[in-house]
Amino acid sequence: MLKEAIEKNADIKANTKELSVLKKHFPACFDKDGKFDIKVFEDLIKKEDVDIKKEGYSLNFLGKSYARYLSSLDSETVIVPDEDNKDIQSENIYIVGDNLDALQHLKYSYSERIKCIYIDPPYNTGSDGFVYNDKFEFTAEELAKKINIEDDEAERILNMQGKSTHSAWLTFMYPRLELSRELLSDDGVIFISIDDNENHNLKLLCDSIFGEGNFIGESIRKTKTMTGDDGSGFNTQHENLLIYSKNKEKVYFKGEEKDFKNYTNLDNDPNGDWCAGDPSAKSGGETTYFPIKNPNTNKIDYPPQGRYWAFSKSTFLEYVRNGKIKFKTEHNTNERGFIFKRYKKDASSTYNPFNSLLIESEDMNQNATVELRELMGSDLFNYPKPVSYLKKIIKSVANEEEIILDFFSGSATTAHAVMQLNAEDGGNRKYIMVQLDESAKEGSEAHKAGFKTVDEVGRERIRRAAAKIKEEEPEKSKNVDLGFKTYYLKEADKNTLDKIRDFNPDMPFDAGDIKDKFGIDTIIETWKIRDGFGFNAKVEKIDLEGYTAYKVSNSEIGEYLYLLDEMEDGEIKELVRKIEAFELNIDKIIEYGYSFSYNANTALRANLKTLKNKNAIDVIIRY
Repeated sequence: MLKEAIEKNADIKANTKELSVLKKHFPACFDKDGKFDIKVFEDLIKKEDVDIKKEGYSLNFLGKSYARYLSSLDSETVIVPDEDNKDIQSENIYIVGDNLDALQHLKYSYSERIKCIYIDPPYNTGSDGFVYNDKFEFTAEELAKKINIEDDEAERILNMQGKSTHSAWLTFMYPRLELSRELLSDDGVIFISIDDNENHNLKLLCDSIFGEGNFIGESIRKTKTMTGDDGSGFNTQHENLLIYSKNKEKVYFKGEEKDFKNYTNLDNDPNGDWCAGDPSAKSGGETTYFPIKNPNTNKIDYPPQGRYWAFSKSTFLEYVRNGKIKFKTEHNTNERGFIFKRYKKDASSTYNPFNSLLIESEDMNQNATVELRELMGSDLFNYPKPVSYLKKIIKSVANEEEIILDFFSGSATTAHAVMQLNAEDGGNRKYIMVQLDESAKEGSEAHKAGFKTVDEVGRERIRRAAAKIKEEEPEKSKNVDLGFKTYYLKEADKNTLDKIRDFNPDMPFDAGDIKDKFGIDTIIETWKIRDGFGFNAKVEKIDLEGYTAYKVSNSEIGEYLYLLDEMEDGEIKELVRKIEAFELNIDKIIEYGYSFSYNANTALRANLKTLKNKNAIDVIIRY
């Protein structure tokens, strides 16, 4: 479990992830010693008429190599389920812990499954509390060797700890955004709130991670109405929202629903509701410039000056026949003699576009402050985002069955917005929130209200928002998932980690150090995520002559059996019997190596080799 992550991380270099992708898709570009031949690669893609750019620019900063290294690591934490989870029937997830660890876990079960990511990271303003606080566990010399940089650069990277420079902020953001891209579905979108302090750096960073061609745009949100300035006479009243996609060609945005109240059907047109539209166009030619005579009043119309009809003469005659052109029986002299109908059924979408400019008062900070104060009783967060704003973001790309991720959860506005949206449109969207268990500052409103950590505030906000939705929408909310399950990311103590690092499978090991510290449920949850099953996969207990095994299954992955305690001979034979009798259909067996003696492990494997009418089953030992 942890030993595999530790051993994998020991071999990681700054370019490990990139090289693994190249090896998978371009094996011909590596020689027998594993060296990458850039000339072979260049010749290969040239044959496909790919233009190779010789000039350009990129964002470079102190710590970039280290940030790339971090994005390739596995988390050395375990996933500890809250005791209350056993009684909660919900598919919404709240993770307490460092979001980098969370993303490193999530990549195994949620890669290419997240439709919408929204984050509101620290803005690095100097007053928002951001400092780079990585726990460096190596010397400058060790770091330089690990990621192939000079010693002096490694020393400067280590010195970033506790700093809030641009380089420190970019080093912090890079691996988190790199892993975000891995999690996004092919039609997925990430929205990032930011202000002008780091907006320019964030844009270049996202270009390098998501690709410049996948930049959707930048939305501006009006944050306040009051005037004020920073001493220079300049008043900033907005924030930015950078929007990137995984694959721009597969993304379509929806804004607010169109208002069709002006559409009627007083003449009983079989084509349905309609309104009068503009029959002219900016461009055209001889075929689209002609007189139109009203047979009822003899009024003759031409296109407005400098414009053309939006149809040819033959199309016009067809429109008259099918009723799309309706001649008036009376009109003023300055009115057009016909109506050009726009049918509701012909609307390309029932939604307006998602606007790059949001200026509604409901989306301003003051509205968010008031709604959070009314829900929680006091101002527990500075500058929360409005629920209406998050609803517009989520609804623009996420239909009724999507997963929404926010790994800077804060006051949990995103979770609130997901639940409220589901209550409004009957959706079944699910959320994953991640929040560091940072202490509530002493003297703050949150601290005064009895909250010890920020995540406590966020989870209480979700509970109160859920209660409010139930109260206000009793019927609509009946089928809405208003609960959540909590998980904590925990590190093993140094003594246990040292034992894991030095562990020799041929020597005795005190398994109690791990199992007593984390518990069986923690091991199962961590394995479930590592094996791709996700948080909501059901765990079935399998009885083997009094021994309890744990089965997790998925139609795409298969059926895995988790063995966490040593097995006696009779228990092993019962496992073989159930498999042979097709009472158990197992694809892989995962064995908790610390619990199994050499003899028990040998007996298990030997008996599995004797299976009748069944292919060999993979047995994986984890430490």
